[in-house]
Amino acid sequence: MTKNTKNEHLCSTINYVIVLARTPTTQIPLGFKAPTFELPDAVSDKRFKYNDLKGDKGTVVMFICNHCPFVIHVREELVRLANDYLNKGIGFIVISSNDVENYPQDGPNLMKELAEQLNFPFPYLYDESQEVAKAYDAACTPDFSVFNADDVCIYRGQLDDSRPGNDAPVDGKDLRKVFDYLIDGKMLDFDQKPSLGCNIKWKQ
Repeated sequence: MTKNTKNEHLCSTINYVIVLARTPTTQIPLGFKAPTFELPDAVSDKRFKYNDLKGDKGTVVMFICNHCPFVIHVREELVRLANDYLNKGIGFIVISSNDVENYPQDGPNLMKELAEQLNFPFPYLYDESQEVAKAYDAACTPDFSVFNADDVCIYRGQLDDSRPGNDAPVDGKDLRKVFDYLIDGKMLDFDQKPSLGCNIKWKQ
């Protein structure tokens, strides 16, 4: 087997593993109230509660991490989204819950480094106990839940159709539509496609 053939085989194997490893958002009934919490921000060390970060029009709670290829694929769009909608009344709550003992690249120091590198316009919260991820029934990274002004969940779905390896644009179209509906006071009237990503790395 030539070197190029070996590389092609390795890439094919990696892509195959990524496909197999896809975990969707857990589909649970909408309408639940946002669970409360208090978590530290990896950048400032300040502690935040849900009410500190919620928006007047609505709030998105997203679970991400540093190393997941699905998050890496969209994280610049997450920053654009926040920059576009924070001043329109949408709150952004961004949490990493991965087991950092087995995945040290997701630890608080590197969370801070990434947040500063990408100029996160939101705190990057660290859920060391993983209790917040469990309270929100989070399953994957990225995982999105959107709540209305009364903190009632109205959306558990994808950012957009983009995934690592496909040609769909990373434009945040699904979440942007949800946010626009919230801002305009409209009820969601479209299908919700679950997000896909790596599974949250739970502690053993």
